Amino acid sequence: MSRWQELTGGTSGQDYAARFAALTRSGKDVHGEARFCAALVPAGARVLDAGCGTGRVMIRLATLGYDCVGVDLDASMLAVAQQEAPELTWLQGDLSTLEPDRLGIAADFDLVVAAGNVIPLLAAGTEAAVVERLATALRPGGLLVAGFGLDEAHLPVPPSTTLREYDDCCAAVGLTLVDRFATWDADPYDGGGYAVSVHRR
Repeated sequence: MSRWQELTGGTSGQDYAARFAALTRSGKDVHGEARFCAALVPAGARVLDAGCGTGRVMIRLATLGYDCVGVDLDASMLAVAQQEAPELTWLQGDLSTLEPDRLGIAADFDLVVAAGNVIPLLAAGTEAAVVERLATALRPGGLLVAGFGLDEAHLPVPPSTTLREYDDCCAAVGLTLVDRFATWDADPYDGGGYAVSVHRR
């Protein structure tokens, strides 16, 4: 069982969506992840939203002209995504065993994004397998972008993955670190408790 399932019971889709809807109403910008990704690849590029949740990031990217596919294990989150944007491709699946061809999608994505603490909320011990599966979904030269917390202040669960461990997982499957930032607004990484990492296949 993933740490996310342990945390939420797999029933938090509506509550999660409501929280971000409230943030939007308050005037807060909730599209930093999509803006970050859009700065890396041109409109029309193929994007896999790995751990897409309720679809907040992917729906915004689709609006900006990207060819998007979303995958998540949590049916309650996907139900919200499908209701919000039924015209987009939402797939239920475990990232640690992801096989794009079996899901009917080509494994030639220009960018794979894992936002929203996807990596530290995986099932313990599956991190390397997930990184390998996400790398396999990329075309040669494609980018893997992952943003996640590294300390208790930035996570809803105890910290489980260090940047060194994540980089080692990436290196093991032939991914090279391109850049690292402290926020989705591309602030320079300063060793703090949150990092957005960009690796290239």
